[in-house]
Amino acid sequence: MGLLTGKNAIIFGLANDKSIAWGITQAFAREGARIGISYAGEALEKRVRPLAAQVGADFVEQCDVASDEQIAAVAEKARAHFGEVDILVHSIGFANKDELQGYFYNTSRAGFHLAMDISVYSFVALAKAFQPFLRKGGALLTLTYYGSVKVAPNYNMMGVAKAALEASTRYLARDFGPQGVRVNAISAGPIRTLAAMGVSGFRDMHKSFLEIAPLHEHVTIEDVGNAAVYLCSDWAAKVTGEIHYVDSGYNIMGTPEPGAFKEKQE
Repeated sequence: MGLLTGKNAIIFGLANDKSIAWGITQAFAREGARIGISYAGEALEKRVRPLAAQVGADFVEQCDVASDEQIAAVAEKARAHFGEVDILVHSIGFANKDELQGYFYNTSRAGFHLAMDISVYSFVALAKAFQPFLRKGGALLTLTYYGSVKVAPNYNMMGVAKAALEASTRYLARDFGPQGVRVNAISAGPIRTLAAMGVSGFRDMHKSFLEIAPLHEHVTIEDVGNAAVYLCSDWAAKVTGEIHYVDSGYNIMGTPEPGAFKEKQE
């Protein structure tokens, strides 16, 4: 018996085998969940379907989360397929590449709206669409990053979007509490995903993270997957509205500790 045996879980945002969503999908499957997967567009289908087959997912649907009609359609298909859903994972974020470099004040109005719509409102819209058939004891989970509360150079518009996503997590936790459904977010350290590589200077950020984080170890999609299992299982039955850091302790540091990483290596 796995921690998620008997639970139906749908993961939105799987792109490839480097995605955080894939780490979560693998961990859920290992713990016995019945998996459903949604991906963003036709271009990703050839990557996603083989991954879905690896975990025995028999629900694989395309969904443009900028479309209320497509969200509603996928939700109805999920209801017909699963009956009730226990877990919904939102691993979605997007901003134009132009908004992820230089000065934040250069963010365009259209770029601001797009990032907020895809990265934030989509979580709210999915929660609303699935609310009628979420089973008591269920969980909603989204993914965020420390750039929501501290400045990460070039993260810019995504930092603002993640701040709004974290606030949305808290408000949704309040809304879904009476239904017995929990809502949480994981704030993961920098991981070399397709989305992360679009942030200007990400490679330098990735390197400096290793030097500053107390554990001096990079975070993997498997690490995030294991944390997701906990937050979506009965082991976290009274945990809701939380931002759970999986970042080797990076977020606790006020200033870098000179020489600490070199000492560990020696």
